[in-house]
Amino acid sequence: MSGVEMKGITKTFGSVIANQKVDFDLKYGEIHALLGENGAGKSTLMNILYGLYLPDSGNIFINGQKCDFRSPFDAIRAGIGMVHQHFMLIPGQTVWENMILGLNNLPQILPKQEIKRQIMELSEKYCLQIDPMSFVWQLSIGEQQRVAILQMLYRKAKLLILDEPTAVLTPQESQNLFKMLAFMASEGYGIIFISHKLDEVMRLSHRVTILRKGEKVGSVLTCETTKEKLAEMMMGQKFVFSIQKQPKLSGPLVFDVENIQVRGDRGFQVIRDLSLQIHQGEVLGMAGVAGNGQQELCEALSGLRRIESGKIKINQHELTNRPPRYFINKGLRYIPADRRGVGLIPNMMVDENAILKKYWKNPISKGSLINWYEVDQYARYLIRKFYIAVPHSRYPVKNLSGGNLQKLMLGRELSDSPQVIIAMHPTWGLDVAATKFVREQILKERDRGASVLLISEDIEELVALSDRLAVICKGEIMGIVDQPQEITPEVLGLMMAGTPLKNIQKVSA
Repeated sequence: MSGVEMKGITKTFGSVIANQKVDFDLKYGEIHALLGENGAGKSTLMNILYGLYLPDSGNIFINGQKCDFRSPFDAIRAGIGMVHQHFMLIPGQTVWENMILGLNNLPQILPKQEIKRQIMELSEKYCLQIDPMSFVWQLSIGEQQRVAILQMLYRKAKLLILDEPTAVLTPQESQNLFKMLAFMASEGYGIIFISHKLDEVMRLSHRVTILRKGEKVGSVLTCETTKEKLAEMMMGQKFVFSIQKQPKLSGPLVFDVENIQVRGDRGFQVIRDLSLQIHQGEVLGMAGVAGNGQQELCEALSGLRRIESGKIKINQHELTNRPPRYFINKGLRYIPADRRGVGLIPNMMVDENAILKKYWKNPISKGSLINWYEVDQYARYLIRKFYIAVPHSRYPVKNLSGGNLQKLMLGRELSDSPQVIIAMHPTWGLDVAATKFVREQILKERDRGASVLLISEDIEELVALSDRLAVICKGEIMGIVDQPQEITPEVLGLMMAGTPLKNIQKVSA
């Protein structure tokens, strides 16, 4: 068979069975979707195909020939490329330097200008604009995703593995990606598409394989199934997609941001004269293309980045340029997009991560001593309340799936009834069940009376959860829509591209 065939793949990590005798195949010229809940074994299976893990048993065949991949270099030589959900990029190097990592037969004197030219050509061809000279650490998560996709295209692989490629893309960027993938499939590329967005799977793929708890549930032709059937196969039971949202009952002004100016890591101004007001019991959504100041805004509003001018207040208490702990003590909680790099410390245990926002408070500590009994009790409480699938509270965070990482971080931030919540991409990379759970928790906090700033590139999510919707472009607010469900994709697209709402309204009038 031309393409990839994996037979009887088994992989265990200690007592945890990640894959159990899994069969999977991919033909050239097709897009084969791989579905499953967080922790179902999808990424493990693909990491085996890419040479990052060695299978305990089972075989891999490329074009009918048995292959033993001992490293990603072996997979790359066989024509396989992979874009990981958690990007395999070197933060301290530039985009163009990351692009050539691992390539063979490079000259001693690198043709820097030629490499940059090729990157720019690919960027323009596939609408994945990026500056080749930027350092990866300076880029937003969305921009890093573009680099990872470009890296795969630069290496000219014929069998492509995409792990949640649209998780941080705007609808327009996702549409461009879909067109690109469909064209590549028509040109003979074989594409494995891992996604939790069932609408994407239904639209893009030719076949779907479903994993559940490390085992293959089945494979179906996309044209012969439905989104509801796929969800049922993933979870082993019927699933209701809709969530209940109570009418808005907002109270007094709680979070007041006045005319703030913020500089980014490169020294340029990224937030320009931005103002926001969020009332009690309200979700203010914020849409925008990645890299337009969202990351810097979140850092400024949580005390992690200084502002040059303007004011930040909670209940009339000014927090401007105070330390992060002051923001925490005033009731602000921040759920960052990068749960591994910023939100949690992977090399620490679950219980240690659980107390990062309160280790200096009673009863967790008394003076300089940590009460580890209280730490364990608190961690167990979070595990129960937020359904974190973990053997015990002393389990290493680095071994958790994406959904359980997010639940742990969410539980830590929401457990003590915060007054203000800043949530950036809170459902990024999560399966349908975990996504619904996170969204329900945000609405519960809103109904309790919290003021929520929800920054997302999932328009469906923003419309479903937001009471008002702001759009940011180049660090400025293009306008705030009072009825998010009434905004059209055309108007939203214009605002995200830099057209102020008031100008659009003038033309419409």
